[in-house]
Amino acid sequence: MEQEKDIVCKELETEYGISFHGLISEQEIIDKLALQVGVLAEKGPDAFFQLMYRLDIPEKKLTNAMVDKEAAVEIAKLIYNRQLQKVRSREFYKKRHKNDDELTW
Repeated sequence: MEQEKDIVCKELETEYGISFHGLISEQEIIDKLALQVGVLAEKGPDAFFQLMYRLDIPEKKLTNAMVDKEAAVEIAKLIYNRQLQKVRSREFYKKRHKNDDELTW
């Protein structure tokens, strides 16, 4: 789990320019990401929704998060959990197809 969190942090650093120094909790990651969600929302709805689409955040979950009084935090949780899901999926398929030369890029 710790390794997965580190991978997610690296991806978030690259994607959003968020800096994570040292050991950081899941809540700290979400809090920093929530600040970035606010910045993204200020850029306009088109850019924000395009990013949510690109991350494959389900529209229903996003809509539910947006009506919450802590919308930025709820959206940050969706982003974090989606990134974590992608990391786990990559690891699963990497192990499953370890020796499959056709799938090696």
